[in-house]
Amino acid sequence: MNVRVKFLGAAQTVTGSKYLFEVDNFTFLVDCGLFQGLKPYRLRNWDEFPHDVSSIDAVVLTHAHIDHSGYLPRLVKQGFNGPIYCTEATAGLLEILLLDAAKLQEEEAEFARKKGYSKHTVPEPLFTTENAEQALSLVTTVGYEQDFKIHDNVQVTFRNAGHILGSAFVELLLNGIQMTKKIVLSGDLGRFNQPLLSSPEQVHNADILFIESTYGDRSNDIVDIEEQLKEKITKGLDEGGCILIPSFAVGRTQLILYYLQRLQSEGSIPNVPVYIDSPMAISATNLYSKYPDYHTLSPSDFKGNGLFDYPTVHYYRSQESSVILNDISSNAIIISASGMCTGGRILHHLFHRLGRKNDTLLFVGYQAEGTRGRRILEGEPTSRIFGIDVEVKCHIDIVTGLSAHADKNELHQWLETLESPPKMTFIVHGEAESSLALAHYLRIDKQWDNVYVPNYLESFEVFRGI
Repeated sequence: MNVRVKFLGAAQTVTGSKYLFEVDNFTFLVDCGLFQGLKPYRLRNWDEFPHDVSSIDAVVLTHAHIDHSGYLPRLVKQGFNGPIYCTEATAGLLEILLLDAAKLQEEEAEFARKKGYSKHTVPEPLFTTENAEQALSLVTTVGYEQDFKIHDNVQVTFRNAGHILGSAFVELLLNGIQMTKKIVLSGDLGRFNQPLLSSPEQVHNADILFIESTYGDRSNDIVDIEEQLKEKITKGLDEGGCILIPSFAVGRTQLILYYLQRLQSEGSIPNVPVYIDSPMAISATNLYSKYPDYHTLSPSDFKGNGLFDYPTVHYYRSQESSVILNDISSNAIIISASGMCTGGRILHHLFHRLGRKNDTLLFVGYQAEGTRGRRILEGEPTSRIFGIDVEVKCHIDIVTGLSAHADKNELHQWLETLESPPKMTFIVHGEAESSLALAHYLRIDKQWDNVYVPNYLESFEVFRGI
């Protein structure tokens, strides 16, 4: 048995995760993500797929985030028709995220047609709602710790990665003629000892290891989140305005609700209304009650004054109710997506609130290079929204330590459970600086051999004649 892998994304960048495996004549992808962020990355989504799509037999997903799953409808559009394997909770999130992504693609193409700014006479979306629905029809779900075969010689197991609801790291067991080999792909690893989700499962052995490196070069200490939120929300409300929180719909919004509920219930912050203005976040929140085996919450958190149902929280789905929030000038917290201010309803709120000097824009997550959130955080005096340059007059603040990614120390902790060094290690899903830092740690501190930071489209033979 001969095994090759080609890096079609998440190579010296944190986006577009796609790893193409060829096991003799059987070909499959682990993850199938969209490129996001800087324009040169986003343009890759439109390139011809660097492999014959019709020859891909299956896709295995680590989790539902768009940078790991969002290319699936495009893959289907180009002819893929094989099974897509993931956990049950990931499948639930995919239904929300892929349909939303398709809607945004269609709306963007229509907007380009109306405004005439596309180089194409009739702008086309990257993929359509029909493509997303076709992709969803191909999904097969498997629980954690359940071994399953995607080919006679390829067995897969999902292990809890602790990143978001349903996230997994993947173990591939390759049954060769002479021996059996194991490949482990970390996916996105979560944090240890966090609220809502269990810590990542341990990994004990791997012949080949793929390890993410989002924070491979730095610590992201979980300083007292409640104390930070208490201080910054109190300060923001004292300014006499509202607090606008851009938040990822999946994972981050639910975590913010957890902390706000605790702070309000103990009287640490005022019992002002909390508006969740994100249909996607509302749908994602509802999935927590549907998939109780994928988190650490109890049934009481979903009723009465529980985590997602306390009196000050209001869920707004409709566009009409969202517009009403413009009229609220003080004593309210508004949570909306997207978390990096790249699209969604948060743009509507930024358009109306960036110029209000009493309001506070409170970031609660990492702002990637090239995103609107990053530019605002770095002091951009105006932000172009809906074709108009909006002055940034509101207060800008940030809460640190809320990332859903393991930091440098936690990555090291996860790697410590390996009983022996892998034969080959690939550092993925990190900007070049963070990937190289983790590679240096493994080569120098751990004295591991054969540690690679692959380039985009680089290919490796990992096994021959097993």
